[in-house]
Amino acid sequence: MPLSTARRAGLVDQVIEQIRQAVTTGEWPVGRRIPNETVLVEQLGVGRNTVREAVRALSHAGILEVRQGDGTYVRATSEVSGALRRLCGAELREILQVRRALEVEGARLAAANRTSDDVAELRALLKRTDDCPDTEAFARADAEFHLAVVRASGNRILTELYRGLIETVTASVATTHEGPVKVLDHGVLIDQIASGDVDSAGRTAGELLDGLLAGVPSCGGLSGSAGSADWS
Repeated sequence: MPLSTARRAGLVDQVIEQIRQAVTTGEWPVGRRIPNETVLVEQLGVGRNTVREAVRALSHAGILEVRQGDGTYVRATSEVSGALRRLCGAELREILQVRRALEVEGARLAAANRTSDDVAELRALLKRTDDCPDTEAFARADAEFHLAVVRASGNRILTELYRGLIETVTASVATTHEGPVKVLDHGVLIDQIASGDVDSAGRTAGELLDGLLAGVPSCGGLSGSAGSADWS
């Protein structure tokens, strides 16, 4: 994404906002090294100190990671996902509890408001999770599946809340995923949503997260597959 020249007022805030936009739109995806300081200075039309201050602020927020001698990398898409990028113990339990709250209500509303297109999308996404070759691919596909369930609720605010946590959700899936993936419960959830069974859909969504909560590992992260649960 070409960066535009910043105005004089609030230069640091403007640079921070432009970098955020490059990250959140996916132009600079998680794991990508961003342009170096010289390039940013030229593209933004600001001084080196302004760029350094903006990068420092985003690093403190957990969105960027400065690696001495290597460059600056995108670490997460938001402060929340940055803070919980490496999930361990109590932190993992907390994000699973938040997921449970959002996903149970999302499933209930999806059963009440789903369209035929929503159901078709869920079945396609479920097939994608079944075909994933490794933990990271599965984690991203599974997070997209759960986002689609919430999106089928028709509640825009609930959907945006969940979307804002998508990197953290992905990390929690990867942390709790081990071995062959059992997707039967996901299929049951889709059937309940498709049939409009509000109570059963909510119950199944809750049971999926309860199983994960019961097997929270002592430590893990997006790069690992440690965990005692084998589905998510």
